[in-house]
Amino acid sequence: MKRKALLLLVAALLLLAACTPAAPAPTATPAHTQEAAAATPVPTIDTAPKFSFEEYPLVDGSTANLPLMAAVLSRVTGMEQSDAEAHTACTTTPGAYESLVNGTADLLLVYEAAEETKEMIENSGVGLDLIPIGRDALVFIVNESNSVEGLTISQLTDIYTGKTANWKSLGGADSEIAAFQRSSDSGSQALFMKLLMKGKTPMQAPMEFYPTEMGELIEDLAEYNGSGNAIGYSVYYYANYMYSKPGLKFLAINGVAPSDESIASGEYPFINEFYAVVRSDEPADSPARQIAQWLATPDGKALITDAGYVSTP
Repeated sequence: MKRKALLLLVAALLLLAACTPAAPAPTATPAHTQEAAAATPVPTIDTAPKFSFEEYPLVDGSTANLPLMAAVLSRVTGMEQSDAEAHTACTTTPGAYESLVNGTADLLLVYEAAEETKEMIENSGVGLDLIPIGRDALVFIVNESNSVEGLTISQLTDIYTGKTANWKSLGGADSEIAAFQRSSDSGSQALFMKLLMKGKTPMQAPMEFYPTEMGELIEDLAEYNGSGNAIGYSVYYYANYMYSKPGLKFLAINGVAPSDESIASGEYPFINEFYAVVRSDEPADSPARQIAQWLATPDGKALITDAGYVSTP
């Protein structure tokens, strides 16, 4: 009897074990899935101030900042990008600063002013607040047919002070250097004087070597004399993204070619910041002041990067 009871107990235990599902083995997340999850960027919170088109401030700036001006207008007002581009214009760097000083503009997205423009601002008695929001570079441009791939800062200085007049002494062809410049009040000329000349006086060139517009300089470099002996300068964003011309190339400076990466890292030698600018008496709660300050935030910097520029660190 005891033996029969024991056999029944064992049978019951075996039946129970067979009916109980085994605990699932732990599943490992594939390595590539973990990497993908880790690499997924955390979305930036939209912190842009929001205004209607009627409330939007009067914005002016530099030619190279036109795409950024349109991107900001689109984000802040919710306007379609194509419509924002159609509503965006500028009076170029010197005109923009003048517009802000005389009150016909409320906000600038602009490059650094030339010395004569700075004197105008100083004499006006109007205070300006400059907020660094991005960085660009002064680039030197030649025809692709020119065998010279790069120059040192010293060699560039010698060209623009008139000490070096032939490409042969720089490793190029035996041809005279045609060194183009910009008008004294232009934004690119301000960078040229600040970053390269540093107090030195550039040589006086023929009047046809001083194009008034940024695009005109690039066209002149491409077409000059049907040869590759011309050299000129512009800002990287404009020459690379806005007015890229086949047949031209950027020179490496001190062995470093201009690029988004070398500008962001600071490795390229001719780097300068551009700004959001408002008058110092602009109210803290005004649309112009709010937009200018937002552009220096992580969300604002993300928009600057998305527009193809290099934002400030």
